[in-house]
Amino acid sequence: MRLHVSFRSSSASRIRMALNLKGIAYEMIPHSGSKGDFGSPEYRQLNPQGLVPALEHDGRVLVQSMAILEYLEEIYPEPALLPRDALSRARVRGLAQMIVSDIQPLENIGTLRYLRDRLKHDETTAVEWYNFWIAKGFQALESTLRGSAQTGSFCHGDSPTLADICLVPQVFNSFRHDLDLTPFPTLTGIYHRALELPAFSQALPDGKQPG
Repeated sequence: MRLHVSFRSSSASRIRMALNLKGIAYEMIPHSGSKGDFGSPEYRQLNPQGLVPALEHDGRVLVQSMAILEYLEEIYPEPALLPRDALSRARVRGLAQMIVSDIQPLENIGTLRYLRDRLKHDETTAVEWYNFWIAKGFQALESTLRGSAQTGSFCHGDSPTLADICLVPQVFNSFRHDLDLTPFPTLTGIYHRALELPAFSQALPDGKQPG
């Protein structure tokens, strides 16, 4: 497997976490994300969107992090990242989608770049936008997790699932602009427990990588 990443990309971090948790060997191909896209002609031959991650496996190229995660779950079902019963699987997928569909697109680097470069908003306004949408999403997620008996040490029970793989990079990103996380003790508790596992901690940027 060859995984195309940018180290600051939360979407790419999700795949690295899943591969680490499942013990799957892979080669990592880094791309610079400083401009918000990965649009070299060579890379666009693999992924016409010019985004990361992209996973090369068995002569095929897979794109979009949630599709890649589901693929990995199907071909390497152990350790499982989705529960066994249908209702629990739907809950985990719903938690994950709250992050990947409703929070992350509004604060990714392409969105912030558009606010600054095209709409000419200053840095203070861009940061306010960033923190507003993360906090709004976290409020709903905190309430959902805190109010459910199915929440354990992690988002669903006491083992990492797809939901935790989506949550951890998003919480990590919230530190970038000093979002106040004190209203979200459930989320931050899960985040810190996850980082006790090397599969999570080793998949996050440490400030030394490019992109």
